[in-house]
Amino acid sequence: RDPQDVSREQLATNGRWVYAAWSKADSILRIGSPLSLGLGARTLSCACWMTESTISLVDTDRLLTLFGARDQHLRRIRDALSVDIVHRDGQIHVAGAQPAVRQATEALERLKHLVERRGEIGEQEVTEVLAYVIHGSEVHDLASVTVQANGRSIRPRTPGQAEYVRAMRQHDLTFAAGPSGTGKTYLAVAVAVEAFKAHETRKIVLVRPAVEAGERLGYLPGDLQAKINPYLRPLLDALYEMMDYDQVRQRMEQDLIEVIPLAYMRGRSLNDAFIILDEAQNTTVSQMKMFLTRLGTGSKIVVAGDSTQVDLEPHTRSGLMDAMDRLKDIEGVCQVRLGKADIVRHRLVHEIVRAYEEGPKKRRR
Repeated sequence: RDPQDVSREQLATNGRWVYAAWSKADSILRIGSPLSLGLGARTLSCACWMTESTISLVDTDRLLTLFGARDQHLRRIRDALSVDIVHRDGQIHVAGAQPAVRQATEALERLKHLVERRGEIGEQEVTEVLAYVIHGSEVHDLASVTVQANGRSIRPRTPGQAEYVRAMRQHDLTFAAGPSGTGKTYLAVAVAVEAFKAHETRKIVLVRPAVEAGERLGYLPGDLQAKINPYLRPLLDALYEMMDYDQVRQRMEQDLIEVIPLAYMRGRSLNDAFIILDEAQNTTVSQMKMFLTRLGTGSKIVVAGDSTQVDLEPHTRSGLMDAMDRLKDIEGVCQVRLGKADIVRHRLVHEIVRAYEEGPKKRRR
């Protein structure tokens, strides 16, 4: 049929709309997006839930910066909002479901403004803009929870992370549960360093359980300290990003910064300290009780973990989930649950977490 009277079918491919157009001139059936088939807004008007918008551009150089290397920024917006985006005749055309087109257009306009003002943008700016257009007014105050560490600003990138930072500042005991890449450890260390430099706390104590994750510690070379150092390394990595190496070493020699395995906490009482327990899902119930009761006068505790990565023996209840259930109604205790939307690592981490949550796909016969 004539392309002006084109038929449209939903082929249900990953929830996306696919359009087919029969060209009478060359007898070819073309399948693709509305824009790639040259279907304008008039042709799409019968599908009232579909729409298209146009964004004007200034020059090609800014277009390359806006889209990113190999169109990486463009692909993130397209995949996050399930829209089709193409550049044609000096303009960006966005097509898809009406709410998604509105969000994608706003995201592109905001990024375009950043390019015009700064000359360049990176993955962080794209992440922040997507969080803003998707969550709306919930992220309007992200800038107000900026953490100053080592002379630079560390900002929460999502509403969940902003809630996490506020919770740590306002409560003496904060639990954070969420998947890898949501900034649980990094933000906790940043808030601890900020409090330490502002003299709001006298000491930073970073704690991790030394749990064997399928490997046997006895086969690792070195003495006990050499065996447990790899487990504590992620905490030190975060610390070195926020303080000079020499400063960290000096404070550790002065006993003002400690990075220790959980077992070393037994029998201690810590006053005026900011204490962070990382990988808390790998504590037992008795270990968690021991740790939480170390809280002394003027101290804060942050407990962070991922309930989907428990390395305890089978049928052993995680101390993290047990504590969150037991203490949820106690005043002064705050719980923050981060999700896939708060992941700020490589974009593939989103897909990896989702794939493991969905489980293995069944093979087709």
